[in-house]
Amino acid sequence: MTIVLIDDLRSFVDGKAAEVARTSAAGVALLDGFRGRRIDELWLDHDLGDDDTIWPVVEVLERAAFEESPFDIGVVVIHSANPAGAAKMAQALRRWNYPVRVGTGDPAVGYQEFD
Repeated sequence: MTIVLIDDLRSFVDGKAAEVARTSAAGVALLDGFRGRRIDELWLDHDLGDDDTIWPVVEVLERAAFEESPFDIGVVVIHSANPAGAAKMAQALRRWNYPVRVGTGDPAVGYQEFD
C-alpha cells in the first residue's frame, strides 16, 4: 500500500509507513516520482508553515487531470484544520474527479517528533 502525506508538522500517530513531504515544493517533487504509479492514499494539509500552502501540489494534480493523465489515487484525504482551505481543496480536486474525503481533525494524524 502506497501512502503519501504532505503536512508540515503532523505524522501518522500509529507510525503507519508513508512517504512524507513537509513543504509544497517537497510535495510537488514527491508527486513527480509517482507519475504513472498508484498512490493508495494521499493525505493533504492546507497550511504548510509560514506562507506555504498546499496549492502548488493541488495545481500539479489539476494540471495532470487537465492533460488527461490524472494521478492514480485511491483516495485523497484532506485533514487540514483550516475548514475554508479544506473546502476549497476538496472542490478543486473533485472537479477533476479525484476521490476526496475531508477528514478535518482526523485522529490518524497528530503532532509527533520527526527528523
